[in-house]
Amino acid sequence: MTEPKSPGAKEVWITGIGIVSSLGEGLDAHWDALNARRINFDDKRFAPYIVHPLAPVVFDAQIPKKGDQRQMEAWQRIGTYAAGLALDSAGVKGNQEILSRMDMVIAAGGGERDIAVDMAILNADAQGNSSPGFLNERLMNDLRPTLFLAQLSNLLAGNIAIVHGVCGTSRTFMGEEAASIDAARIALARIEAGQSDIALIGGAHNGERPDLMILYEFGDFNLTEKFSGVWARENNSGFAMGSAGAFLVMESREHAEARGAKPYAKLTRVVADLAQRKQPGAVTKSLEALWTKLGVPGDSGNLITGATGVEPVTAEEKAFLRQHPGFAVRATGTTFGHTLETQFPLGLALAALSISRGALFPPNDPTGFEVEKSEPPTQIVVVGAGHWQGEGMALVEAVK
Repeated sequence: MTEPKSPGAKEVWITGIGIVSSLGEGLDAHWDALNARRINFDDKRFAPYIVHPLAPVVFDAQIPKKGDQRQMEAWQRIGTYAAGLALDSAGVKGNQEILSRMDMVIAAGGGERDIAVDMAILNADAQGNSSPGFLNERLMNDLRPTLFLAQLSNLLAGNIAIVHGVCGTSRTFMGEEAASIDAARIALARIEAGQSDIALIGGAHNGERPDLMILYEFGDFNLTEKFSGVWARENNSGFAMGSAGAFLVMESREHAEARGAKPYAKLTRVVADLAQRKQPGAVTKSLEALWTKLGVPGDSGNLITGATGVEPVTAEEKAFLRQHPGFAVRATGTTFGHTLETQFPLGLALAALSISRGALFPPNDPTGFEVEKSEPPTQIVVVGAGHWQGEGMALVEAVK
């Protein structure tokens, strides 16, 4: 059954949305691209791997100092830029009184590796030249200390604080898709409980990284050779990595009304699970349990999922979705690629955007699994099932 809210829990509004991705930047550009069923992917640059590259962005618009840009890796620039868009959208950009107490809850991965060092080590090992102690010797001598410092996951929050002046409490979660589910869940709980008035949450991902392609190839997670939508990958399993940043400004209704802010939507509930995926059907059972906890009203509605296209998890998620045939499904992975830590906040952002625009964006799925839905959405379920582990759901609703 639905988990009860604590007495006096505050209503939480989404008042700012910032998105930058392979489709462009900003809400209008994304809304237009989604309605045009546009997909931007590249199957040549990293062949046989497929990526959804970041659209051209003039970072100066949100990160004016070139020195700040230079000391950030690509994923940090993407995230800092998207965070600035969210602050602009919420009408708090430059408002030092609010920014000084705005909290941050961010999902982040590790930084980028030194490809030249990695390749030298792998080649030496393949040629039989890796004597005992070889790995430690190479890592000690070849890696710059500053390279390690640049990998720190909490640097995204640090850069947002430096560039945009967001200086309340800061939390950074690691753990791929599950990290962003928990970021949303904890930010919601803090605002509901009155521990925070306003928070910036989100994540960023640079999918154009050969080191990540190597990492995920070891697990056979990469989509290769031919692009297809996530629902058509049963015989060609994998995700196409995407570059994207998605951030939300969330605040209590009282705080938003006091400053005259208008909501895109409200975030009603976020629930999470970590199924032990040792038995077939574990993800289906996990999602069904989360559905019950979420308390989704009725047997029809709208659903945005970050389904990856990786098997068997996508087939198990599809089995769950088939148990709720009245819900119109949209998979962000087809259009944006898989953006890992960014996938769940991206789903929340698109849900809030759809509610505010009075329409669910059209399906982009030649298999027919996704269907048209003409009624204006008042509730959208956001689903995330990690490629390796972690499941979560959120309920985004119109403000009454």
